[in-house]
Amino acid sequence: MVLDVLAKRHNAKFKVHKSVALTAECLFVAGGKKVILAKSTGFMNLSGAPVQALMKFYSIPIEQVLVVHDELDIPFGEIRSKLAGGHAGHNGLRDIIARCGAEFYRIRFGIGRPPGQMDVAAFVLQDFSTIERKELPVLLELAADQVEEKVA
Repeated sequence: MVLDVLAKRHNAKFKVHKSVALTAECLFVAGGKKVILAKSTGFMNLSGAPVQALMKFYSIPIEQVLVVHDELDIPFGEIRSKLAGGHAGHNGLRDIIARCGAEFYRIRFGIGRPPGQMDVAAFVLQDFSTIERKELPVLLELAADQVEEKVA
């Protein structure tokens, strides 16, 4: 969702890429470096292969990769950035780290913990609540701002 905001801001269109991803190329600043926005079309738990393939195709070192992901350990509405680190149980990050290394930036979009005894997998796959959906447009813009700040 954050990448959709970025693509719209920069008039970029996503196209199918052979790496099991949708990609869009754009410039965040006039005269700046080309930025590749990529959304995996495969299973989230297997995010490493598309990232690895895109890194190879575009000759991008892991230090220039930025991953935007949901984060259970951050309350809904909070957005944080981080360089490197572990996967904190996030299977998509686990796969990226295993295939590519851990030295990449992350924009961590807080979704909070599941209520009560709810299964974590069911929680992360469900839609946002009505209240959260009202806040979501502003939060997505803020997360997109953080991506642009890291890339600039």
